[in-house]
Amino acid sequence: MPRPAARSLPRRLLHSGRPRRCGWRRAVPTWRFSLFATLSVLLLATGFFALGVLLVKVPDAHAAATAQRNTWLYRDGTVLAQTGETNRESVPLDQISPEAQHAVLAAEDRGFYREGAVNPAALLRAGWNTATGKGAQGGSTITQQYVKNAYLTQEQTVSRKIKEVFIALKVDATLDKQEILASYLNTTYYGRGAYGIQAAAQAYFGVDASRLDAAQGAYLATLLNAPSVYDVSTANEAGRRAATARWNYVLDGMVQEGWLSAADRSATTFPQVRAPQPALGLAGQAGYLVDAAKEYLVSHTLVDEAALAKGGHRITLSIDPARQADLQTAVQRQLTDKLDAAKRPGDGDIQAGAVSLDPKTGAVLAMYGGTDYTRHFVNNATRRDYQAGSTFKPIALAAALESGAKTQDGRTITPDTVYDGANRRPVRGGTAKPPYAPPNEGEAEYGQITLRQATDWSVNTVFAQLAQDTGLEKVRQSAIALGLPADTNELNAVPSLPLGVSMPSVLDMAGVYATLDNDGRQQTPYLVQSLQRDGVDLPLPSRQNGDRAVSEQTARQVTDMLQGVVADPGGTGWRAKELGRPAAGKTGTTDGNRSAWFVGYTPELVTSVAMFGEQAGSGKQVTLSGTAGGGRVNGGGYPAQIWTDYMKAAHLGTPVGGFTPPGTTAAAQDTPAASSAASPRATRPSTSRPTAPDSTGPSADSRPSSSPATPEAPSEPTPDPPTTRPAEPSTPSTPVAPPTSPSRPSRPPVTAEPSRPPTSPPTTPTTPAQPSGAGSIPPVPAGVG
Repeated sequence: MPRPAARSLPRRLLHSGRPRRCGWRRAVPTWRFSLFATLSVLLLATGFFALGVLLVKVPDAHAAATAQRNTWLYRDGTVLAQTGETNRESVPLDQISPEAQHAVLAAEDRGFYREGAVNPAALLRAGWNTATGKGAQGGSTITQQYVKNAYLTQEQTVSRKIKEVFIALKVDATLDKQEILASYLNTTYYGRGAYGIQAAAQAYFGVDASRLDAAQGAYLATLLNAPSVYDVSTANEAGRRAATARWNYVLDGMVQEGWLSAADRSATTFPQVRAPQPALGLAGQAGYLVDAAKEYLVSHTLVDEAALAKGGHRITLSIDPARQADLQTAVQRQLTDKLDAAKRPGDGDIQAGAVSLDPKTGAVLAMYGGTDYTRHFVNNATRRDYQAGSTFKPIALAAALESGAKTQDGRTITPDTVYDGANRRPVRGGTAKPPYAPPNEGEAEYGQITLRQATDWSVNTVFAQLAQDTGLEKVRQSAIALGLPADTNELNAVPSLPLGVSMPSVLDMAGVYATLDNDGRQQTPYLVQSLQRDGVDLPLPSRQNGDRAVSEQTARQVTDMLQGVVADPGGTGWRAKELGRPAAGKTGTTDGNRSAWFVGYTPELVTSVAMFGEQAGSGKQVTLSGTAGGGRVNGGGYPAQIWTDYMKAAHLGTPVGGFTPPGTTAAAQDTPAASSAASPRATRPSTSRPTAPDSTGPSADSRPSSSPATPEAPSEPTPDPPTTRPAEPSTPSTPVAPPTSPSRPSRPPVTAEPSRPPTSPPTTPTTPAQPSGAGSIPPVPAGVG
């Protein structure tokens, strides 16, 4: 039987050696397919990553992450005020204690220095925990957290997380680890409105970040997890327990990483956290000090206003907090406590300003700008809109003595040159038509008196002639050399210049007198002791003694003459004698009684005090008369009382020093008494002073004439100050009247301006005795200066 023919098969199967895949094996990809798929995924991932790196840019840090406050401090480092909306002060890493740095790393990213910008394992773990219901977790490194704080928002979205990863990678490639850590510590929020670790250290512990210990650093690191929940000052019991547990976790992590020894860990106790503090605003004197410091920075081109507005500055002022408190107390005790605007509406128009500075350095140690910056925004210590009155006269003295000026009849001017002090005596030698003829205060007549006596009694007609004899332009230039700004209002070479028509500030006048106290070398006041921006010191002007304004001899002569204003019989500044140590000074009261001044100094301290009449609401200049229910206010009244009260407190515990007399060296001055022993004042005759209160300002030809005032100064001898300082008494609310003598009427207790019994001016000129060794001085013809 024939065999059946074979069934034909496809050629491809007849020649294939591979077995057919069937059943479940059809679902398993081949190795070639698997390799291809893996490579494709890797290529796509690489492309996606490259595209992400290419497309995702590192943006500029947003404003909220870079906004800072300016921090203003007293000279001892105590915080005075903070300005700016965001409580942040960025500092470099070396100004953050290592303990605080390690605490944050232990809490947030222990592998920070060993790992990259992104931790994939942590991200996967966080994603898994979130997906399985174990709570939302970030899994972010410190680099990622910094990126989120500085460049992105806090929203929880996939797109934001993807951006965070790519930006973190770029940041890690361009910044080193220390820069990233510093940036993170300065941008993170710690609660209590504090952004950055420096603000947090102040908010919770009242210290700088550089002084944080391990316990404090661990607590601040704890707050990063939940600031409001873990603030132990405000949290409930559960929150305090959670904060303590987290704090322990941080410390244990520090031990684990080798940043804290086990022994130190055992000895560490939970830190004392301060209660929340009110924001350090600008109320009281703070605003005046901050504004004055800003003006100093801007006017000296140290920082422009735009840069200052951005914040981030740490400004240490020269202000001594103890002396600042003393000055505020003196103004309150001697003036503001006596004012009652409800009973006497005029009391609401009274303003005071004061400055105290170190004559050896120019450092402003205290400043009183007004009752409260939040109620009166003009700084009375730096304003330049009120006349200085007779406090300008020492400038005229310095100009005359320095220039070797001569009188109209050819005599070289010295402290003992005789002048005619007749009231409204026309100035000789001037070009004004009619001649300038200022009144003396109270229309007082003096006759023939020495320049020294004219200084003690502040005689206008003598100083008007003195300035003419010296040269009005020389007087103006001397004012600038001594420290007044050249653009001071009304600082013009006019006949009324020596009587104080110009309008310097209280601070300006303190600088002028500091130059005299500094033996004639210009001493420019400064208010900023150090300046930092983001922890980096910025340069400040040199604080060495300035140019010589007048010679040492001239400065000492003027100082010697100004001591008589305080110590001599009839001196207009007699109240300052209560200080009980050598002092020099000058009163000033302007016509119309719109301002009253006393500027004085000891070898250690210069203080300038002024009162201004400023109508509340309108700012119009008004009279000081009637203050606290009294009469006319003179420079020897409230200003001198404030000066004395403050200077007592400021000198407490300071050895009594004396001024170096003219013609001697500092080495020759062994005791304070030497100042008067070697001075021409020692041979000055005792004279009876005519009715002569503190000087007025310019006369009727340049300003409205005021009505005659009750004389201010005493007319009888006053005991010399002791050469050693008595025990500091508590300052009474009203000044103690000087001792009386049989030749002097008893002065009533002073509550405002004193009322001195009127005396009749001498009918014949007082002829002073001549200094030892001097020849006789011929009588001065009437009308000759």
